[in-house]
Amino acid sequence: MLTTCRIDRVLGFTSRCLKSKQERFSVMSNAAMDGSKKQKMVNSVWRPISTQSSSLVNSEGRCSKSSGVSEEVSERGVNERASVVSAGKHSVSLQVGASLMKFIRGKEGTTQMKIEEEMGVKIIFPSSRNEDYIIIEGGSVDCVTKASERIATIIDEVVKSPSLDYSHFVSLPLAIHPELVGKLVNFQNSILGNQSIAVDETTSVAVDLKETKSSTLFDLGIEKSIFIKPSTFHLTVLMLKLWNKDRINAARDVLKSISSSVMDALDSRPLFIRLKGLDCMKGSLAKARVLYIPVEEIGDEGRLLRACKVITDAFVKAGLVLEKDANQSLKLHATVMNARHRKRKDKRKKLDTFDAREIHKQFGNEDWGEYLIQEAHLSQRFVFDQSGYYRCCASIPFPENTDTEKKH
Repeated sequence: MLTTCRIDRVLGFTSRCLKSKQERFSVMSNAAMDGSKKQKMVNSVWRPISTQSSSLVNSEGRCSKSSGVSEEVSERGVNERASVVSAGKHSVSLQVGASLMKFIRGKEGTTQMKIEEEMGVKIIFPSSRNEDYIIIEGGSVDCVTKASERIATIIDEVVKSPSLDYSHFVSLPLAIHPELVGKLVNFQNSILGNQSIAVDETTSVAVDLKETKSSTLFDLGIEKSIFIKPSTFHLTVLMLKLWNKDRINAARDVLKSISSSVMDALDSRPLFIRLKGLDCMKGSLAKARVLYIPVEEIGDEGRLLRACKVITDAFVKAGLVLEKDANQSLKLHATVMNARHRKRKDKRKKLDTFDAREIHKQFGNEDWGEYLIQEAHLSQRFVFDQSGYYRCCASIPFPENTDTEKKH
């Protein structure tokens, strides 16, 4: 007899709204929250239909009969597939995402081996890094179910922790403005003492950091790696953890679906911003972690924040935003230096801050210019296109400027 297993009661972590055993892991409307209480751990994703009798595990964990050739029905952009195997064998195919495979394996395979030994199952990983699915095989429905539960718990904990970094974000590209990129290049070279590129007339002269109390750049915690690459300069609207292909595709669809709503929030008029000054995000200037350029909307109508709220609300509703991120208030800023990006060559010295006092003295009132926001991107971190900007997974336009439009 052919047997299939359905383990959908324990696989909520791959659904639109990430769930843990005790809490829903994304922000939804009150109506949606109320409607989900009775089926918190139940996520019907696929329904097998077969022409032969087969066993299925329902939401209570009991086996039930179904008929038909197995057919996958995707719900909310998520796939969880059952495998049909020989008599006495049960298996389930789980979409976990390539970035999460290492956490299921564990250090030197210890987590995988522990699950296999305790649950009496075999975990099969894909041969290609491009595949998102793993297969759990076992001798009974119960052992496959318990192994799936264990993996669900591991994934839930990893996603909520810093161990899994953000993979994507919604950005407003600023590197599309060559004059701004030029100013940032000169800013960096003036600080680092690189005289190979001339300082533009509109940019302040070099900061004389090396003569400050005989300090070197290294003593100040300043090195090239902590500067943001000018070709990636942007404003961040929302950070996202999209750990499998379905979540990436869902994010694409969400952004494209709200194009007209974003236009409405902007009153279908071009949006200009002013970049002026320099400020410290965390810590003091003497022990800075992030140095950024403040952003002002020209006209101060609040259209930019309204558009950003439309974007954020849509991603939250789609269950693609972590709860802690959904609850944060947005502070638009353009980062120019970030100590987190430091490439530590000497592990004995943990330089997670830098001294920005002299930089701030020189550039604290710098006028970086006024710029048009042209579009919003779903950007992939750590991957870049030919221009040097983050790979664009999807984009929506902002209102274009015309000859008759005025900034003010």
